[in-house]
Amino acid sequence: MSEHLKNIGIVSSLTMVSRVLGLARDMLVTAVFGAQGLASAFVTAFTLPNLFRRLLGEGALTAALVPTLHEELDRGGRDAAFALVNRVASWLLVVTGVLVGIAVLALSRESLISSVLQSLGAGADTSERWLQAAGLAVVLFPYLVLVCLAAALSAALQTLDRFLEPALSPIWLNLAMIALLAVSRYGGGASDSEGWMLWLCAGVLLGGLLQMAVPAGALARQGWRPRFDLSVDGPLSQVARLMGPMVFGSAIYLINLAVARFIGLSLNDSAVMILNLSTRLMELPIGVFTIAVSTVLFPLIARHAASGDAGNLAREYLRGMRLVLVINIPAAIGLVALGGPLIQVLFERGEFGTSDTSAMVPVLAAAALGLPFFSFVNLVLRAYYARKDTSTPVRAATLSFVVNLVLSIVLMRSFSTTGLALASTLAIAVQAWFLQTRLARRFPELAFHHLTSDLLRICLASLCMGLAVAGGWSAWSRLAPDVVWMTAVGVMLFVGLGIAVYGALLWAFRVEGREDALALVRRVGDRFRG
Repeated sequence: MSEHLKNIGIVSSLTMVSRVLGLARDMLVTAVFGAQGLASAFVTAFTLPNLFRRLLGEGALTAALVPTLHEELDRGGRDAAFALVNRVASWLLVVTGVLVGIAVLALSRESLISSVLQSLGAGADTSERWLQAAGLAVVLFPYLVLVCLAAALSAALQTLDRFLEPALSPIWLNLAMIALLAVSRYGGGASDSEGWMLWLCAGVLLGGLLQMAVPAGALARQGWRPRFDLSVDGPLSQVARLMGPMVFGSAIYLINLAVARFIGLSLNDSAVMILNLSTRLMELPIGVFTIAVSTVLFPLIARHAASGDAGNLAREYLRGMRLVLVINIPAAIGLVALGGPLIQVLFERGEFGTSDTSAMVPVLAAAALGLPFFSFVNLVLRAYYARKDTSTPVRAATLSFVVNLVLSIVLMRSFSTTGLALASTLAIAVQAWFLQTRLARRFPELAFHHLTSDLLRICLASLCMGLAVAGGWSAWSRLAPDVVWMTAVGVMLFVGLGIAVYGALLWAFRVEGREDALALVRRVGDRFRG
């Protein structure tokens, strides 16, 4: 496991850098644009190519390509694997190019969009927000081509046990967006908000180019040579067959994610941006640890599945699931306990005011409660894909979509933006339950009851930690001056207190997997110090 922890540590540390940079990017965006108008339009516009990226790139494609590449490596070596990469990349270029062309043509027709909005009874403010989002989406959609190609190349690197360059990929995007927005706003690159927004969009496209170029260079050093090849053979057909149900399931997931954003854009000016910022904070622990664990363990469990080694597959799956829960359950409780001061320290400056903080606190709490379920689903899906079962995830995604849509419509009437976040949390919880119960029926060795004892101890330790942090913060807020730097000191103090209390309770309760969690945290810390 030490080698796998090493790889998880690489991915975790770099993903932490990426998430911190993503947080810095959002801090800059909120300072420049606030949570209103253009900011919400940008988030909605970026949702479209970003979700298609998940549909065609990082989700279905990676899950289908990694097992097939392993088989090609075993049968024909690197030459066969690289030939498959070229065929997949060539078809991706064609498909995504056509999609971008269709999207740009459709979104450029303002008269068509206006007539659709009028037929739906949208008011003038809502129509203006939608037209702004459509205009920005025209600029942003080419990002789809670049990032989908990057996902294919990164999947090939992961198959070769190269995790560094794929983990660097989102860092380039965040750096490019931060640099160009900062130059335009504070370096005289533009003089108004519309100009600053165009520079931000240019940062997205530059970041996408870097995301594709870096793994391409790394793969070339492994012997790969790019070649345009639209031929069809058995391995490519297998990737397509595996992707089919996954694409359908991911399309449902795409719509599921878009529901909150699109309903939010119609709800008020700030709903989309507040939902996005809440997701950003929630994704910090998901991105740093959960995706890292899943990324490293997926090729491993796919290898065990291909060889029919059910025992080792179950062992790695349960160990990864335990590690995910050990980290993400306390993270969720911590976000609820310190949500208000955390938002104040991170975002309350420039155009983002105290009223935006007050509006965001309950939204973040509702979103944070879904963190363990998001993390759970992220890993359990890999178990299905490793066994080449793509139909069950489709049914789970369909159920989640229906739950999210119904609850969004119902809950937003009483709870506004918070209702949209709560609907998403409840939908992902239902999806997690559906996936795990069916997995356990087919493969008893992967049943959740193997983790029940540890889960109860983790939850108890997390609740004790949350009570300690919430009680400490209550006393601190009454005694300490109400200034930003003092609030920041308090947040750091009580985050440290929470980690210490939780860590002590893990050892006191003898939670299995605590050594893996400590080793992972140490590896991440060592990489930052080094």
